[in-house]
Amino acid sequence: MSPRIGYFLSCEEYSPAQLIEQAKLAERAGFEALWISDHFHPWNDAQGQSAYVWGMIGAISQACSLPITTAVTCPILRQHPAIVAQAAATSKVLTNGRFTLGVGTGEALNEHVLGQRWPNADVRLSMLEEAVDVMRQLWSGESVTHHGEHYTVEDARIYTLPDEPVKVYVSAFGPKALDLAARIGDGYCSTMPEADIVKTFREKAGPGKPTQVGYKVSYSDDAEKALEYAHKLWFNSGIPGEASQVLYSPKHFEQLAPLVTKESIAESTVHGRDVEKHVQEFQKHADAGYDEIFVADMGPEYEGFFSFYEKEILPRVRG
Repeated sequence: MSPRIGYFLSCEEYSPAQLIEQAKLAERAGFEALWISDHFHPWNDAQGQSAYVWGMIGAISQACSLPITTAVTCPILRQHPAIVAQAAATSKVLTNGRFTLGVGTGEALNEHVLGQRWPNADVRLSMLEEAVDVMRQLWSGESVTHHGEHYTVEDARIYTLPDEPVKVYVSAFGPKALDLAARIGDGYCSTMPEADIVKTFREKAGPGKPTQVGYKVSYSDDAEKALEYAHKLWFNSGIPGEASQVLYSPKHFEQLAPLVTKESIAESTVHGRDVEKHVQEFQKHADAGYDEIFVADMGPEYEGFFSFYEKEILPRVRG
């Protein structure tokens, strides 16, 4: 079976009006679903935006009918799991059941803003497991009192609930996180086109749990201009290791920008409008075995991107 093909909305780069416009263009072009990022900060000042994801989901739900998944929400520090549970339940109601909550352990960039200590990875995984448990208790519609290792909830009840509980897909980087995703997730989401990870998740999670992956391309008729968009706006994708999880501010990412060359971005990112390169990049993720694949565009020429994908790419990858 061919994977479902979606579009990835980047709240860090586009204004609320542009995100709504992209959602409508995606549906018109033949994309089948939406991912949307959940950030307090952009990765760098050049991106320049950071709309509140729950407001965006509400607006998009009234502008198009595509399913929406957060990619991903961190319900452990900046957003208490009880509040996320209420927001996610409302989102599923607004989308007539077409909402999925993607969760992960987040980045200091977004989660340190209330002044809490940024925990290590093992603690964050423990917090995420408890957070998901708290949310599922609340989605039962019963009054919940919970005194756990990380969270306290007292006499809380969510009244606006969807017909079925919200599905939770878990992002995972590394074996411990993948074990947790397989154990508590209704599905798995990633940005890595690695078949071994998908295979391991399916073996550990059992059947019936979908897998999602997202990646970015940079569209322009002018390949050099497209490369400039990718390098200026998304150089952070070239920063290796755990830096993306522990840096606290867009300015810290900008301090590392000189280490990410335009040549390295050119090697790792599809840019321009070469049909074969776009098809090959999609196929790389499809070959890894994902059930759903989400593509994001970088830069201001997104109207051209949607036209290009509608006419040139989607027919090819579905064929």
